[in-house]
Amino acid sequence: MLAAFEDSLAGKSPHTAKSYRTAVDRFFEYLQERGIDPAETATTALPADALERYYIWLVRRYGRVSRGTHVTYVAGVRAFYRYLERQDLTPPGVTMERLKAGLREVMGRAPSYKTPRIDQRLPEIVTHVDSVSLPGGGGERAKRRRLELLRDRALLRTLYCTAMRRAEVGSLNRTDVQDGHADQALITGKGEKERVVFFDDDTLAAIRAYLRARDDRYLPLFIRHDTGRGKPGLNGANYRITTQTIWNVVKRYAKAVGVNVSPHDFRHDKASVMLNQGAKLSEVQDILGHASPETTKKIYAHYETAHLRDAFDRYSVPAEARVKRSKRAGDQ
Repeated sequence: MLAAFEDSLAGKSPHTAKSYRTAVDRFFEYLQERGIDPAETATTALPADALERYYIWLVRRYGRVSRGTHVTYVAGVRAFYRYLERQDLTPPGVTMERLKAGLREVMGRAPSYKTPRIDQRLPEIVTHVDSVSLPGGGGERAKRRRLELLRDRALLRTLYCTAMRRAEVGSLNRTDVQDGHADQALITGKGEKERVVFFDDDTLAAIRAYLRARDDRYLPLFIRHDTGRGKPGLNGANYRITTQTIWNVVKRYAKAVGVNVSPHDFRHDKASVMLNQGAKLSEVQDILGHASPETTKKIYAHYETAHLRDAFDRYSVPAEARVKRSKRAGDQ
């Protein structure tokens, strides 16, 4: 049954399919702790409250503060139940509507989004890495260090300029940006949704400098340069950097300038700057690749305070002015 469910995920993104598989694995762990062997128990014999009790098990296992984990794992098991429903393999009387209603009762309301707190010194990371001198010398070690520094310059500028997710940045190919000569690229982001991202001149210059120094034709835009990278694979696919590498690069240079940020904070920073410069929420939504304008609004609307203040100043009327206005109207 599990194998058939996994086959049904073929149309999902690899990330979603992996997330759902992990969620069902956790669900089976819960069932085993409850004395139910998933390998020996028909899905039609599962307890009617299994999904609700699974959520409670997740809360106890991961703690109340890990709501994101709870929601992700519940979403995967709900997908599993949807599959069972399509195959007429759900327990008697169990429907998706009933499952949703039960989950709403035990999960309660989701907490509201908190306005991201971004260190205003975040841009210093970009300027700092540009200020680091390129290592000299003609040895292989010096060459690798130069390539890594040039890569990190281009990588950090790409994060800062485009507001892309780190997985999206890691997936970039040099053909997407025409070796640093195209000021926009069409990418496939979260949820397999396509969108256009934009590059400024400084970012493109950093990319061109990096690719010139690489002097190769490997397809990935950002690659590894360490001695343990092994063989390149087809078009250098094995050299493509991972999301963990991107995380490490950001953290290394952030620590050097004394700020605490993550790769995702570059997205928050871009959104806040654009909104405070007068961009519309719908424009920021498209640039960030949010599926719903509500997501953008919930997270970033607070950053429009500068414009709210302007509206407040323009349209508010002091008490004294209103009194004078009222007296003039009475005299007439």
